[in-house]
Amino acid sequence: MLFKKIAILGAGSWGMAIARLLDINGAEVKLWEYNQKDYNIIKTKRNHPDKLPQINLSESIDLTNDLNYAVADAELVVLAIPSQFVRKAISKLNIDNCNNKIYINLAKGIETDSLRRMSEVISETLKVNINQVTTMSGPSHAEEVAADMPTAVVIAGYDNSLLEKIQTTFSNQTFRVYQSEDLIGVELGGSLKNIIAIAAGITTGLEMGDNTLGALITRGLAEISRLGLAMGAQASTFAGLSGIGDLITTCASQHSRNRYVGVHIGKGEKLSDILNNMSMVAEGVETTRSGYTLSEKYQVEMPITTEVHKVLFEGKDPAEALGDLMGRKLKSEIWQ
Repeated sequence: MLFKKIAILGAGSWGMAIARLLDINGAEVKLWEYNQKDYNIIKTKRNHPDKLPQINLSESIDLTNDLNYAVADAELVVLAIPSQFVRKAISKLNIDNCNNKIYINLAKGIETDSLRRMSEVISETLKVNINQVTTMSGPSHAEEVAADMPTAVVIAGYDNSLLEKIQTTFSNQTFRVYQSEDLIGVELGGSLKNIIAIAAGITTGLEMGDNTLGALITRGLAEISRLGLAMGAQASTFAGLSGIGDLITTCASQHSRNRYVGVHIGKGEKLSDILNNMSMVAEGVETTRSGYTLSEKYQVEMPITTEVHKVLFEGKDPAEALGDLMGRKLKSEIWQ
């Protein structure tokens, strides 16, 4: 069984890449874009020069800026909306038409005010059972998915038969989907790694080397895992695609928006200027606020997250932050 009628909310680079993928796989795709200017560009050109210029969307993909039209007859609703805007966007949906659908979250972030994961935000806002909500995550840059480069991701949720149906709907010769019952771990891994990616970018901006990056990724995974375990995740999840897989990719890739932010921070630029010059959202910036607050709430030591928070929001010098990380009290290499 496949999902045939699919709505994708958000026509950023990831939304367009997934729309193309599902169209190729034979689904009937409606793609919603809220921004009128971006909608007009994509509607006219069938691509967007600032988001995903290398592909043209098929005419069979129904592009719309009417949210309720997009989801009206959809069996599956894919949310490719930045995490801090998910609640606001879906609150405009007709609730009466939401309960008979399945939802996939693609955002990699934690809501700043509520500290909710995206599956919780979706279930709470639309008043649907959490079993109807899933999250897809993993090392999956839109630019490479759109270019049909082999990619593997994981879909997480609580209904195995539903996960299998999503696997079959999305998978093809270049896009492979695994499944996981650890929704908490998959969401946390995909979200918190963006904080470490900002740190990786900062070290690059400071002209540090491969040793620094290797240490940062390894110790970053340690603190992500500690918080994940405290919040009910499974340790093995962080050794998978939404953990170490996504972490390595995001920390090392030129496509990474979060790494990009860090690079320019490391070079001495102001956060506000960097964000104003970006056409897409770096989710790790707000997730740094959320991650730092969660570390305090659960009393979990997260030194990299703490230093990134100080650099982004407290004006700490990046070189000083790196020095303070290296100068911490010596200890055993432990993960929990």
